[in-house]
Amino acid sequence: MPLAHLTDITIKNLKPPESGQLTYTDDDLPGFGVRISQGGVKSFVVVHGRSRTRTTLGRHPIVSLQQARKRAREILAERTLGKQGSPNINFDNALREFIDAHISTKRPKTAREIQRLLNKHFRPPLRHERLHEIATHRLAKIIDGLRSTPSEASHAFAAARLFFRWAVRRRLLTKSPLDGAQSPARAVPRTRVLTPEELAKIFLAARSEPSAFSSIVQLLILTGQRCGETSKLRAEMVDFDTRTITLPASLTKNLREHRFPFGKMAERVLKSGAKSGLLFSARSRPDEVFSGWSKCKAALDKRCKIKSWTLHDLRRTFATNLAALGTPIHVTEKLLNHISGTTGGIVAVYQRHAYEDEMQVAVTRWERHLGRLLKRKD
Repeated sequence: MPLAHLTDITIKNLKPPESGQLTYTDDDLPGFGVRISQGGVKSFVVVHGRSRTRTTLGRHPIVSLQQARKRAREILAERTLGKQGSPNINFDNALREFIDAHISTKRPKTAREIQRLLNKHFRPPLRHERLHEIATHRLAKIIDGLRSTPSEASHAFAAARLFFRWAVRRRLLTKSPLDGAQSPARAVPRTRVLTPEELAKIFLAARSEPSAFSSIVQLLILTGQRCGETSKLRAEMVDFDTRTITLPASLTKNLREHRFPFGKMAERVLKSGAKSGLLFSARSRPDEVFSGWSKCKAALDKRCKIKSWTLHDLRRTFATNLAALGTPIHVTEKLLNHISGTTGGIVAVYQRHAYEDEMQVAVTRWERHLGRLLKRKD
């Protein structure tokens, strides 16, 4: 590493190397210097400690020579006095450690959701930032950008808080930038139940344009199951002889196997899917789960001309209509694979009746009712 008397003029005139990087060390402050890449990028650095750790102080001219030299003196003084500093690690590398060492020990679904939130909302803008330089206001700006989706904002905040608290425990930080920060308000639980006319319009609009998404929507109406579970249906889960679907525990939200019946209308939709593997996969990619929710939902909204509804409203509408048709609540909960209420707690331990016949009656009654609604709209 060549020595140089670093001034604003000498730094400006330093030539980049033909290949790799070259560091010019300041002859006035040992350990401090400027590193130049082959492309001409100049960054201030300071090398310190027995392990000769290099800390990047910032790029020139964004960071001035005076600012960099002052910060270098502070770091060298801290090491001399024995003050323990945080490792110089960027967000991207810390996130990789977090995923490998921490969330990999959590339930698979929880781990995937935490990873999704951090990768989607925080990694793109922060990936190259030094962990200890990420300020509270920077994180707040990211979370504020999710205000149109309150639930997503709340979950993103929780994931980031978990990550930064982990970083503190690992001594990658001395303090979390989210300490004392207030979680965004949670979304008010939806209570929307579609009217008979709205439900018929949605079903007919979905049926009018065959696609993986349209088939999923029809099954959501006919079976009342969850979007994520229905979109991952595989041919081997469907038994057309008994007209039942069996979701494995690895697929369900409550991690319990769920077997439920389906009727003739649902049978036609199921038989329109693939004969093996995923029934309703991504377009032209038979091994990938369907993922074009937003675009397809917007197109469906235009066709059915109904505003302010969600796919989960179909599940709530299904349960409400079963009640109106006289289905006992415990049968509805069995169909929905709920483990609370009348089928949860101590009841779930001792009550092992499967209610398969009762569920079949409920599904048949529901399809007849829905068929009458559709005839009115045709």
